[in-house]
Amino acid sequence: MARGRIASRPVVHAIAVVAVAVIGVGMYLFQPWKLWQDETVQEALPSVTATAPAVSTPPGASSATPAAPAVPQAVATGQLISHEHTTTGTVKIVRLADGSHTLRLENLDTSNGPDLHVWLTDAPVKEGKAGWEVFDDGKYVSLGKLKGNKGDQNYVLPTGVDLSQYTSVSIWCDRFNVSFGAAALDKA
Repeated sequence: MARGRIASRPVVHAIAVVAVAVIGVGMYLFQPWKLWQDETVQEALPSVTATAPAVSTPPGASSATPAAPAVPQAVATGQLISHEHTTTGTVKIVRLADGSHTLRLENLDTSNGPDLHVWLTDAPVKEGKAGWEVFDDGKYVSLGKLKGNKGDQNYVLPTGVDLSQYTSVSIWCDRFNVSFGAAALDKA
């Protein structure tokens, strides 16, 4: 009988409702199941097959406009270091034959998480906890949601992005404003 009286009290019901709500919100925010789910992406480097119109140049004259490379060419590279989560892989900014640029992640290996994005930033890459939260302090360009936490993937850089203004890449968790990992970009 004592057990029945306790369960029927309004305070116990209110506590149970609050507990279920807190657990639900926590599950939504942290999405802990993602720690055991990997999403592997294997994208090839994009190629552009468009051909430029033929322009006749008189013999002995040189063209004033430099031609775009016939094959994709890395213009900046970097190695990912770990921040909030263990993160490894290579970052490349590649100039395609049509002159456009793509950010490429190769051999990416990081934890899955809620609301992960790829950011091109002007922030310095710092090791350890000092580097976790610096990437939203200055300029950054979000290249979109992280396609997968493992593998090779490409992100198109918007036209007009001045690459000289950006020195690093971060795998950024928008939900918790923290970097999972980052790479300083060095000119290739």
